[in-house]
Amino acid sequence: MKGNRAEGRWMIRRFSRLRILEHWGIVLSTLVLFATGLSQRFWHLDFSQWLILKMGGIDNVRWIHRYAGVFFSLGLILNVVVAVAGVIRGKWAPSMFITRKDFTDAVENMKYYFGLDDDPAKCDRYDYMEKFEYWTILMGGFLMILTGAVLWFPILVTKILPGEIIPAAKALHSNEALLIFLINALWHIINAVFSPEVFPLDTSIFTGYITRERMAREHPIELARIEEGVPAAPPAALPVATPGTSE
Repeated sequence: MKGNRAEGRWMIRRFSRLRILEHWGIVLSTLVLFATGLSQRFWHLDFSQWLILKMGGIDNVRWIHRYAGVFFSLGLILNVVVAVAGVIRGKWAPSMFITRKDFTDAVENMKYYFGLDDDPAKCDRYDYMEKFEYWTILMGGFLMILTGAVLWFPILVTKILPGEIIPAAKALHSNEALLIFLINALWHIINAVFSPEVFPLDTSIFTGYITRERMAREHPIELARIEEGVPAAPPAALPVATPGTSE
């Protein structure tokens, strides 16, 4: 990670350029998948029919959906490969793994929210809510890839598996897509846009930087690890590099 000063605030590098590009790829492909997939599921709605016509008809919509799915699949696979390689090479810790502390943090935060405790849970690089969202979307994403492939190549699949796999894949693909849509709309967007801590937008995944004040509030354990052995910078100090790497 690297320190930097911007607008009078001490900034800390949280995400690498690769993570920023990866996030943009997932966002754009997901938006296309939602538009083309949900318009097919809810084809009877006037808006869906209008959208399908604007994209050139149902055949075009299906092909756009499939190729957006390929792009999404590559992004998801890249995310996992880079993460695993980084852990194996010792570049960073497996910070997305769910641990017992995540459950205790959830309990501590519930106490804090209800006024039963004075301080919120002290979290590391990712808190329990971020981990829940990540694993839900990751597992759901791989389920979408698998069921999407079955629906794309039904004849090939039924040469190996029984025909009942096709309607099962269709139900799973459609319902899981709606679940992921709701998670993104109701959880991720609210946390990244409407949360009082970041309103009007959490820009860390777009710029790669987060303020030190926010790090101290949301990820104090990681901040302490970054600053361990590094002298505190005076208010007028020039930007300095701090140890660590960006996932």
